[in-house]
Amino acid sequence: MVPLLLVVVLAAIAVAGYWLKRPAEAQAVACADPLAGCSFGHHGMTATARFSARPAPLEAFELSVTAPGANRVSAEFQMNGMEMGFNRYDLRSVGNGTYASRVTLPVCVSGRRDWTLTLEIDGAHYALPFSTR
Repeated sequence: MVPLLLVVVLAAIAVAGYWLKRPAEAQAVACADPLAGCSFGHHGMTATARFSARPAPLEAFELSVTAPGANRVSAEFQMNGMEMGFNRYDLRSVGNGTYASRVTLPVCVSGRRDWTLTLEIDGAHYALPFSTR
C-alpha cells in the first residue's frame, strides 16, 4: 500500500511541475537578424530586441531589449521539443526603456542550431526564433 501511495504522490508532483513550468502562450515575432534588431508591438508601442554578437553555445553575448514603459523584462532560450534546463535571465534597466544582460546559450548535445528566445515583458510573452553559428 505504501509503495503505491508513494508512486501516486511522485506522479502528482511530476504532473504539477510540468504544468507550472510549461511556457505561457507567446506571440511569434519574425526576426531575420537579431544583430540588427527585431522590432515588434508591445502594448501599442514598438519594442526592439538586439544581440551584440552572433550567438554560439557557451559564449556570452549582450541581449538588450528596448520596451518603452516596461517595468520588468526577462529572457529564456529554448529549442522546440527539447528541454534545455533553467536559463532564465532577468534583464536590468539601463535607462530610457532599455533593459540588458549578458546571456549565454546552453549547449545542445545533438548539435541543433535552432533556438527560440522567449521574452517576457510585464507578463506578455514574445517568441523570437533564431539560429546559432
